[in-house]
Amino acid sequence: MARRKILVTGGTDGIGLELVRRLADRHDVIATGRRPRGQVAASLPEDVIYLQADQSAPEEAAQAIVRGLLEHNQSRLDHAILNAGTGYAVAPQTETAEAIRRTLDVNVVSAIALAHALFPFLERAEGQLTFIGSVAARRGSSRFSSYAASKAALDGLARALGAEWRGTVRVQVLHPGPTRTAIHAKAGLELGWIERFFLPPETMAAMLETAIQRGRSPETLSLRRYLAGGSMFGSRIQ
Repeated sequence: MARRKILVTGGTDGIGLELVRRLADRHDVIATGRRPRGQVAASLPEDVIYLQADQSAPEEAAQAIVRGLLEHNQSRLDHAILNAGTGYAVAPQTETAEAIRRTLDVNVVSAIALAHALFPFLERAEGQLTFIGSVAARRGSSRFSSYAASKAALDGLARALGAEWRGTVRVQVLHPGPTRTAIHAKAGLELGWIERFFLPPETMAAMLETAIQRGRSPETLSLRRYLAGGSMFGSRIQ
């Protein structure tokens, strides 16, 4: 099996980190995150390339990632998985403009800027671009209205780029269901007993890898999919 070159944004926490760990033994993985390498190196597999890029500054992040790829002699990508995301758990009428802008910058504007910047790398490999959305995009989410809106925007973005880049770069959007990651605590949300029904990040990462390999879009990765064996009987990126 040929090793593929795979970029994962938001690759130092939660689902992104579990994806990096799953893929690194079989593929050449580039992970990005906002923290300095010294703070994340211990959690990453040894051979993973790490690029620091803060997605709350979309243009600077895209430039940093492209610059880092070229510095590491990476001129092509088989997969780019845009997983970085953020959100704030507040009542819609009290959410500040600053918080809304940060959510949209990280979840949407940065995804657009980076997708455009990575197009030449993906085109050379006839590669695949995957946006990681959320079931909140379709079902809504209490106290996460801006987050839900931002993930819905990724759905439209994937459809548009898929049409524009047809025949050159495949584009998909995947919508994971509730997952047990630190994003809820960072957002200021206490889950309580309901968290026991959330999937572990390593389980969701396994389901995401299967969906990425399958290439369908859009696709929802729910608890029902898991109960049907979605993390045990899926395929892996070849």
